[in-house]
Parts: sequence; structure tokens; C-alpha cells
Amino acid sequence: IVRPKLIGELKNGKSVALVCDAGMPSICDPGYKLIRDSIGAGIYVTVAPGASAGLSGLVLSGLPTDRFLFMGYLPAKSHQRRNTLQEISNVSASLIFYESPERLTNSLKDMVFVLGDRPAAVLRELTKLHEEVRRGSLKELLDHYAQGAKRRGEFVVVVGPAPEIDFISDTEISKFLSERLKIMSVRDAVFEVAQITKQSRKKIYMMAINLQT
Repeated sequence: IVRPKLIGELKNGKSVALVCDAGMPSICDPGYKLIRDSIGAGIYVTVAPGASAGLSGLVLSGLPTDRFLFMGYLPAKSHQRRNTLQEISNVSASLIFYESPERLTNSLKDMVFVLGDRPAAVLRELTKLHEEVRRGSLKELLDHYAQGAKRRGEFVVVVGPAPEIDFISDTEISKFLSERLKIMSVRDAVFEVAQITKQSRKKIYMMAINLQT
């Protein structure tokens, strides 16, 4: 209802400014639909760069900024989140996510499970009065927020790039796997070690069985 009215005003020669009090308009924001419809109607559209929570979070995270992948909001259900994270688990770039207070802890849990314990940062209420930045490993951040730390406002989560692994011996893999099996189920340990070492799950599973016999 609103968009057609605004398009009509623009066609009558008036100007419309799309502004936002929380980050940059149209980034993970329905404002993009107005831009899309305006372009489709042949109306001139321009942008005056404003605050972007994603890019601000990347800079403040202290993680590499030369390559990054903006993912927006992850799916609401855990298995869908894990599938999405799996798809980007080997990307050699910093990963930027938006997250709500209600889903933050569960999302961090899935990130630890799929991506491993990478360096990361959780940033809250960026560019606002109560801005907060917390840096650490994904596991440290999960522990912090799982213990009831403040979870009000909008969050940005930035995760470091996938580690570069040139070569890792079976002996090193076996030692790493043995440590993970002390605190995780076989399934979870195999999944994590296979992701981190870039080895097949079948190979890691057989190593896990041998370690337990």
C-alpha cells in the first residue's frame, strides 16, 4: 500500500528519502523493495552512504577486512542454520551475520559445531548509545551469552576466515580427534575434525572407531 503511493509521489516530481535509525537502509531491510520498485518504474535512485552495522562490526571486530562475506540473518531452525554454515565453512574470508537477541546463543552454538572454535566478535547496538563489542573465540562468546549476559538490541556476529591447512599428518589428526572425543560424541567430534582438517568424514570416523577400540 505504501510503496505504490510513494512511487506515485515520485512520478509527480516529488522527492523521497529513505532513512533509518538503525544501520543502513535496505541492508537486511524491506527498504530494498522500494528501491527495486522505483528502478522498475524508471525513477532515478541514488544513495548517500550511511551507517552500516555489518561493515562497522567488521572493522571493530579486529578480524581480517580484505575479504569478507555478508550472510545477513541465518535461518531460524538449527538444522537449516547448520546446513547454511556448512556451505560456507571453507570460505577464506571473514563472515558477517546479523542476529536477534532470542536466537544469538543457539546460533553461536551452531557456529561452534560447524565452523570450529574460530576467533570472532559479537557486537551489539552498533552506532547507537549503548554500543558494545565483545571479542574472543566462538566458544568463549557462546559461554558468555549462555550464562545470561545482556542480549538486548540488534547483534552483529563476525567470524574469522577458515584456517589455511597446507598439510596435516594422520598422527596430528588422531591426536586432535582424541582430544575432541573426550568432550564430544563420536558424531560431533567426527563432524568438527573433518571440517577443520578438510578430510573426509568416512576417514575421520574410521580413525575415531580405532581410537575407541
